[in-house]
Amino acid sequence: MRQINGAVSDNYVNEASSDNYMNAVAEVATLAGNVAKRYYGKAPEVQLKRDGSPVSAADYDAERSARAWIEKRFPADGIIGEELPTTRESAKRRWIIDPIDGTFTFLQNVPLWGTLVAVVEGENVIAGAAYFPALEETIVAAPGKGAWWNGSRAAVSEVSDLKSARLVTTDARFNRDPSRRDRWLQLQNGAREMRTWGDCYGYLLVATGRADVMVDDVISVWDGAALLPVITEAGGAFTDWKGRTTAFGGDAIATNALLADAVREILVSPGPGNAKPVRS
Repeated sequence: MRQINGAVSDNYVNEASSDNYMNAVAEVATLAGNVAKRYYGKAPEVQLKRDGSPVSAADYDAERSARAWIEKRFPADGIIGEELPTTRESAKRRWIIDPIDGTFTFLQNVPLWGTLVAVVEGENVIAGAAYFPALEETIVAAPGKGAWWNGSRAAVSEVSDLKSARLVTTDARFNRDPSRRDRWLQLQNGAREMRTWGDCYGYLLVATGRADVMVDDVISVWDGAALLPVITEAGGAFTDWKGRTTAFGGDAIATNALLADAVREILVSPGPGNAKPVRS
């Protein structure tokens, strides 16, 4: 895989090649992330969205830069972004963009935020990338092509015992469903350690073997689409809380392969449509 250095390239052919899209998602994530980085630590203008979450001028400018890049090189593809209206929603292939995953983190001047970009056909992810501008870390993946972290092959850990597991989450309160909090506490109390400030960086930690489990109670498609191939191509398992391997489930459980069954035995409640265990 060629190295991505942030320079915009015109050397793309508009075809559904996994290599082509793997390079493209990494390049556009780098471009948009570097736009956001210009605002980092500089108190950009902030508004509250309908759900009460913050959005900043950095989010908008980063997403606009990503959209302009895609429109120039892949004009037939659709675009779904967190902050701006969907373009060509019925297109066969769609780009999914989160210009700043972890806007609260970004606004608190904590460096664990990232830019996420994926390309999908239906609910099948062709390629996904996550770029962490404040940390200068990039991970990109595509089915059958592996996951690549700063140019080297990424791999999940080989921890197989929950007592040795390192857990990460974005918010351990699980306010949406108290029963999930109870199950999380069962998992947490049997693990080696737990940390927060997760967001997209928690998934990078799992994909690179620096953590073993990352859990989110709520995610959107612009979060999960890029992260699913990052985890699975690094040798892990990425599912929703029903145990299904999908980026479209509205929540997420990411683990290394050896802990996949044990973690989901605790977190995935019995019920119609719930699958467990699941291995990547």
